[in-house]
This record gives sequence, C-alpha cells and structure tokens, in this order.
Amino acid sequence: MTYLGIDIGTSEVKAILTDDAQTILASSGVALRVASPHPGWSEQHPEDWWRATLDVIAAIRAAQPVAFSGLRGIALSGQMHGATLLDEQQHVLRPAILWNDTRAFAECAELEALVPESRAITGNQAMPGFTAPKLLWLRKHEAALFRATAKVLLPKDYVALRLTGEYVSDLSDASGTLWLDVARRDWSERMLAATGLTREHMPRLVEGSAAAAQVRPSLCQEWGIAHTVLLAGGAGDNAAAAVGLGVVEPGAGLLSLGTSGVLFAGSDGFAPNPGQGVHAFCHCLPGRWHQMSVILSAASSLAWVARLTQSADIGALVTLAEGVEARAAPIFLPYLSGERTPHNDATARGVFFGLSTEHGRAELAYSVMEGVVFAMADGNAALRSAGTQLREASFVGGGSRSRFWAQLCATASGLHVLRHDHGVAGGTLGAARLAQMAVTGLPPSQVCTRPAVQETIAPQASGVLDDRLARYRRLYPLLRAEFAGAAEAAR
Repeated sequence: MTYLGIDIGTSEVKAILTDDAQTILASSGVALRVASPHPGWSEQHPEDWWRATLDVIAAIRAAQPVAFSGLRGIALSGQMHGATLLDEQQHVLRPAILWNDTRAFAECAELEALVPESRAITGNQAMPGFTAPKLLWLRKHEAALFRATAKVLLPKDYVALRLTGEYVSDLSDASGTLWLDVARRDWSERMLAATGLTREHMPRLVEGSAAAAQVRPSLCQEWGIAHTVLLAGGAGDNAAAAVGLGVVEPGAGLLSLGTSGVLFAGSDGFAPNPGQGVHAFCHCLPGRWHQMSVILSAASSLAWVARLTQSADIGALVTLAEGVEARAAPIFLPYLSGERTPHNDATARGVFFGLSTEHGRAELAYSVMEGVVFAMADGNAALRSAGTQLREASFVGGGSRSRFWAQLCATASGLHVLRHDHGVAGGTLGAARLAQMAVTGLPPSQVCTRPAVQETIAPQASGVLDDRLARYRRLYPLLRAEFAGAAEAAR
C-alpha cells in the first residue's frame, strides 16, 4: 500500500508518496503566488491550490505509476488561519485572506471585548492572522459577501472538499481559527456567535490521524485506481511537520524556518500562555496538545533581502553571510509583516539599525539571518515563561538547509538543534504518516518515529552574539510607539 502526503503551503504545494516502510518513492512541488492588493494584505485564490494539487499528483503518478496504483490514503497539511468563504453552491466568494494578513488588527480587540473569556476558551490571544477576526472585518467591510457565506474553510480543508465533496477539518488546524474550545476539542458556539456565525458555517471535526472521508470515485477512476482511497483528517502545517519528525511526546520540540518561523513543543495537556503570545493548540493526534511561538517572517526575510540585493542564488548569499564579522553588521528586526510572539503587534515593521556605507549584501544577509534567530530566541523565552523547558529541537523548513543558520539558532536560543535526513520534507512526511495511520489503524508509537539525525548542533559561547541579542531586545520597546504612529498615519 502507498500513501500520499500533500502540503498546501503559502509559497508552494508539495507532495510525497510513501510506502508501508515510509520510504519516499516520489515527490513533487508547484509554486504559488501571494497577492497583496493593499499594504498588510495577503491573499490567494483557492483555485490555485486545487490546480497545484492536481499537478503534483499528476507528477507523482507519472514518476511512480505502479506504486501510485496502490494508493490507499491521502492526508493534507496546510497553511493555517486562511479564511476561505463559500456560498451555498460551494462557489468561492473571494480570494482567501491568509495567515500573514494584518488588516483585522482592530477587530482583535473587538472580539476579546465581545467574549472576555476568549483567551481561556481558545488558549490564545486574538491576533489578526487568526481566522475569526477576519470574519469580523468582512462583516464590516464586505457585508453582502459576509451574508452570502455558507461555509468558512481553512486552505487545506478547501482542497479536502474538492477531493471528497465533504466539509471536514482536523483539530490542530481548527485550533488556529479562534472558534475552537481547545481544551474540549470542539467548536465554541460562543466564539462563533461573536462573529455572527454558527456551527452550520463550520466543517465537522475529526482527529488528524482518523479517517475523515473517501476520495471521490471520479478522481480515483481518473487516476486509474479501482479501490477506495481514504482521506485522513490531516493537520496544520506545523503539527504535520512535528509528526513527520517524531515530535509527538511531551517535551519534544521542532524549530521551523519556513515562510514563517515556529518553535513547537509537544504537550500532553492544554497549557495556554496567551499573555506572551504563545499559541496553545490541539495536536493532530488524539489526546495531545502543543504550544508554539510564531514569527511571521523567517526564511521569507532572507528571500526578501535576496530580491532587494538582486541575488539570484540564495545559497551563494548565505555563503557570503557566513564570512561576516558579526560585530560589524547592523541589527535587523524581522517584522516585515508585523509580529506575533512575543509582541502581537500588527504594526511592527522591519528595521535595519546601524547601517553605514561600508555595509553590502553580505552584511545585510547576515543581519537578516541573525535577526530571525533572535526572534526565535524571544519565542523560546516566551515558551519558558509558560513553563515549557525544551533542551533540543528538530530543524525543519527551507532554512534547515543551512548549517550556519542552525548554529546561529542553537547559540542564540540555547537549544541543541537536530538536523535530519528528511528535515525539509517534514510536513509532507507527517501528512503521509497521518494517512498511513488512518488506513492501517497503527498507533503513533509505531508510525511517528524520529528520522535519522544527521547532526546535533550544540550552543556555543558567544559574548558578541549575547551583546547583540541584548541590543536587539532593547530596540522594539523604543520603536513600538513609532510603529503604531506610522500605521495610523498610513490609514
């Protein structure tokens, strides 16, 4: 039997095909575009996710036709929080508003005023990236469209609808909506009512490793498959990456440098710390939860500076950064899209502090990589304040290709950073594992093992980095009022 794991990312739809031994038989990816029609807005067309999904499946089928014919299960992981609105006929009403869209920052305070216990219910501070504030914004600014909305789906759940005809979501992804009672693992009617919605607007909920629906027979026929193919509940992207890296037990962690940056810690109970901007979500496995610190611009910051400096080869740019003397570089605040943990500030913006005419692309690249690492160190401090003590974290995401970045992460955060054979494919591998559990009924202890560790990178003593981290942490409080003032002036 074979299993297909598909990740509906922000910049790419990726997929892998695995067998019962979890050997990766084939992989494929299709790039996506993000639209920003106004400053702070971030949108995608759901049809683009579906077309890319069909394309990656076609590529895998072409690469491994015999193995693909044995497909028994599919699971999706996906970018979280995106608001995908459908009418009664399942027509998409507008482009999806994505996780890094900050237009609904004012509605966050409104939502918490409407439900003073919202943080206790959801385990999270209201942030503009979450789904519920987006619906409050839409009710105010696109009222006719809001009234026409029959279902609100997350990105991967829209693809699940196209695959199966069913409205279904998993608990890890649903945790990022602010409509879920995270401790009870069920929709909160009170949070839904605060945004003018009911359970009827929501998909049904399943555990990520459970069978959720059957793939449409017409698709199976098109793919040359005569038997039933199950769709598993799936997962939000970080929970899927955790499953792919065996991060399923309390105290296990992962550090992801993708478009966003995440420090993820497994937990066997609901342990919120919303005051520090820590996310407390359901895991995609039954009876388990997790905490996350999140920054909005991680590897995407490096891609940005590559475009800024007209550097076509990001790998070559990283090599330049490796030769920079840290004390000679400017300090960078990586708040290009605002920030979540620990500041929860949609108005925060990126800053190079200490620029001079002596600085070139190498220094800018180093500063960006270092600034992302410092933001992740802030995230680890926020997790510690919630009582979570991580010693090590598996490294995943596009940034995990760089050993230099891994060493910076280890030294700044104090964590031992683990680099794995399939670290970059963590989310798709996790989805394939969820599909395997849904089909076979095997427990996580047998399926969710840790991939081989290529290298363990320990923190190093660095007085220079310590001093620069202290300077980095002093800058945001000094600039916070200026960020807010600039945002107000722009409106």
